[in-house]
Amino acid sequence: MIVLGIDPGTAVTGYGVVRGEPFGVLTLIECGVIRTHARDPLPVRLQEIYDDVRGLLARHRPDALSVEDVFYSRNVRTTVVLGHARGVILLAAQQAGVEIAEYPPAEIKKAVVGTGGATKEQVQFMVARLLRLKTVPQPSDAADGAAAALAHVMTARLPKLRDLRNGELPDAVRAANRSPDRGGGRSA
Repeated sequence: MIVLGIDPGTAVTGYGVVRGEPFGVLTLIECGVIRTHARDPLPVRLQEIYDDVRGLLARHRPDALSVEDVFYSRNVRTTVVLGHARGVILLAAQQAGVEIAEYPPAEIKKAVVGTGGATKEQVQFMVARLLRLKTVPQPSDAADGAAAALAHVMTARLPKLRDLRNGELPDAVRAANRSPDRGGGRSA
């Protein structure tokens, strides 16, 4: 599975492209930021974000786009402008026919660090650790984009509660249980 994770913003939008196999190795393919000019009108900035996200989608052909959901700021204008950026990102993914997953910031932190109240530094540390990187992705917005992608890959690995209630296991779990190195294979 390849996931494009995005931490939206109108000045800086962070992104990370992660490949993850169920219960397997996680690999960072690319991460970075999309920067817009503060003096440009909002429609111009949104067009730049849209075009760059479309370029990322075309280049990497991800199975899913994982985007950080809106957080509610005390500054209503900030929340509304962030919503515009998310809107063009979601539009680009929809037009590309990519599955879209939205996660609140606390859920991304919980998936990557283990607690929804994690600090930015803890998230960055765990992103580097999970992806076996020598250094934390820079700038921090790029690490946040990678964290959004990781959250989707890691939650996709877990069986859904409804499947467990029905006694079903996802194919990846069944395969991992049959693997000889996991102790679930047949003995001779």
